[in-house]
Amino acid sequence: MKSCYIDYAMSVIIGRAIPDVRDGLKPVHRRTLYAMRELGNTSDKPYKKSARIVGDVMGKYHPHGDAAIYDTLVKMAQPFSYRYTLVDGQGNFGSVDGDSAAAMRYTEARLTKVAEELLADIEKETVDFVPNFDGSLEEPAVLPARIPNLLVNGSSGIAVGMATNMPPHNLREVCEAICRVIDEPGVSTEELMQIMPGPDFPTGGIIMGSEGIREAYLTGRGKCVVRGVAEIVEEGRTPQIIITEIPFQVNKARLIESIAGHVREKRIEGISDIRDESDRDGMRVVIDLKKGVSPQVVLNYLYKNTALESSFGIINLAIVDHQPRTLNLKELIHEYLKHRVEVVRRRTEFDLAKSEERMHILRGLLVALENIDAVIATIRASGTTEEAAKALVEKFALDEVQADAILKMQLRRLAALEQQKILDERDALAKEIERLTEILASEANILAVIKSELVDIGTRYGDERRTRIERKVETLEVEDLIENKPMLVSLTSSNYIKRIDLDTYRNQRRGGRGVIGMATKEDDGVERVFVANTHDTLLCFTDRGKAYWLKVYDLPEGQRASKGKALVNLLNLGGDERVTAVIPVREFRSDHYLFFATRGGTVAKIALDEFSRPRQTGINAINLRDGDALVDVKVTDGNQELILTTKFGQSLRFHEEAVRPVHRGAMGVRGIKLRSGDTLQAISVVEGDHLLTITEQGFGKRTEFDEFRGHGRGTLGVRNILVDARGGGVVGSMAVSDDAEIIVMSASGIVIRTKVSEISVQKRGTRGVRVMKLDDGDRVIGFTILDKEDA
Repeated sequence: MKSCYIDYAMSVIIGRAIPDVRDGLKPVHRRTLYAMRELGNTSDKPYKKSARIVGDVMGKYHPHGDAAIYDTLVKMAQPFSYRYTLVDGQGNFGSVDGDSAAAMRYTEARLTKVAEELLADIEKETVDFVPNFDGSLEEPAVLPARIPNLLVNGSSGIAVGMATNMPPHNLREVCEAICRVIDEPGVSTEELMQIMPGPDFPTGGIIMGSEGIREAYLTGRGKCVVRGVAEIVEEGRTPQIIITEIPFQVNKARLIESIAGHVREKRIEGISDIRDESDRDGMRVVIDLKKGVSPQVVLNYLYKNTALESSFGIINLAIVDHQPRTLNLKELIHEYLKHRVEVVRRRTEFDLAKSEERMHILRGLLVALENIDAVIATIRASGTTEEAAKALVEKFALDEVQADAILKMQLRRLAALEQQKILDERDALAKEIERLTEILASEANILAVIKSELVDIGTRYGDERRTRIERKVETLEVEDLIENKPMLVSLTSSNYIKRIDLDTYRNQRRGGRGVIGMATKEDDGVERVFVANTHDTLLCFTDRGKAYWLKVYDLPEGQRASKGKALVNLLNLGGDERVTAVIPVREFRSDHYLFFATRGGTVAKIALDEFSRPRQTGINAINLRDGDALVDVKVTDGNQELILTTKFGQSLRFHEEAVRPVHRGAMGVRGIKLRSGDTLQAISVVEGDHLLTITEQGFGKRTEFDEFRGHGRGTLGVRNILVDARGGGVVGSMAVSDDAEIIVMSASGIVIRTKVSEISVQKRGTRGVRVMKLDDGDRVIGFTILDKEDA
């Protein structure tokens, strides 16, 4: 069993599934092309029925069933399967949609000019012939292959315990690369990649990055990622994605079906229609999108989740000296050149033998012409042809071949012009013999011939590259599948969080009632609101001074009245740990800082990049004293002024240089001195036009920054706003620009969006104006700024 299986395995490897490194063909392909040549089925002759070709191949060389032979013939005629087709088909030979070809009795075929180049010089004893399956005929063991077919058209096949998957390349580039190896045998793979940068697939597409190609060229194995070519068109009423090229070996109909399946199962939103508008002029798949959808996000999703982006695993396995070998690029070229050197040598020897044979005869004819009267007399004096030949050999020092040629010479050759033609032919043959002898004198001369042929092949059959190669590798991350847009994030006192599209809230005038922004329980209320982009990272800080990471797109997207999701389900929070500050971060920069403030008035400054490495269990941000809790965090650039605001309406302005940077886990220093019962509510970075302060009962005002001067860190500060029973305590304060908008949220989940410019600028000791009208028992719990780009 073991020996039989090994024999079977080797038979499959050598005789069926793996191509020969010399001509790049498997036996069935080689036999089909050779049989078509023997039939006279060449590119300059009429087409022949495919059934006749298949019958000839099967009856003479390949007795393995007509289906396998016809499938081979069909594939060699498909321009989407072969970079340079070897069969010129007439009729239905299948499509890129996976449609099968018509039956062989309906289609016709003939060789292409490229295939004829594979067979060129086969009659000149350039390759070995072996008996066919029944010994009645001979077939070539390999084709002369003037074209480097294995590199140009590639190959794929599954054998026993091994497989090959070689990509096609551009003929012009391959010929140039082989010429470079002829000129510089020691040329590096990197230098060859300047000429031949990578595969060139018949269906075009874009190869993402060249590292996998380089690995394949160096080792014989690698992987390249191929993307289809898609264009985003936003000129009409709705945006469109138009696909004009797809990855190699991808079925277009199945790709469209796959996209439709994703839409049907609601895995992708925003696609309203898919149409295949492909015709004989080219491929065109149109995807209509809904209004307001980001086309790039939809396209990224298609790249990530459909065959519009596919991997091509390169395995350069071929038969070398009757053994399967994995070859790198230079080895493939050297093996091809070794074969071509042998072919050109044998062809040259054949031509030289023919030329010398003809020269020998011409010499005999010239002897006869110089002694024509004596030759005629000798022939007339002979009784038979054999006697005449013998007499000519003895009398004029000729051999039998020359004597036979003289006897066969027609009388018209005795004319003067005919004699001159013989002399001219002799001179031309002498030059040809000299040229052929010179070629055989050294391998360098043979390689020069091969190079000139490759240049000619590249010029005649070469074309422009179809597949583009992007040097920059673009790996699609989760962010690429999600539109980056501003969202309103709200957090309740019970640590429920959600995000809502900002367009949900229309602008209202100051003093309005707002709309429901979140459904809350009686014992729960919205505690914080802020704006963040979907791609931002949220640094979530708890009352215990710990930091956790969360992506905005990971937050549940809800409706206005939805409650959201408990943070305990998104973060690994401790038992009664609560998130009290959330900072949206786009980039963890080393020259920026996080400025922390606690309820007891303590502050600390820590470099932002110390929080750049997320941990699922969270990290310690600052160390807190007993009874204290973290209340607010802000991002600074290291050269800004800050204002601390307390619940009783006190504010203190100081430069952040007054607080030296510390590492994570430090305790911090006193930021503001607090009166009995007062607590620190917020930090504001001095930027923009004014400081906006809002109280629990919906009152607010803007104040000039210049009114907060003259007090150092650790002091009581100055009064910022009048705090009384009517206005309530301070909820928070923020630096605002005059053209910004704010969103204010109440504990019962009511939200109002209004312009900052509608809130008047007042002195420090005033209560301000009504920003939001509240129901009895309700209170403002937070507000956030909408900058121009967010609004």
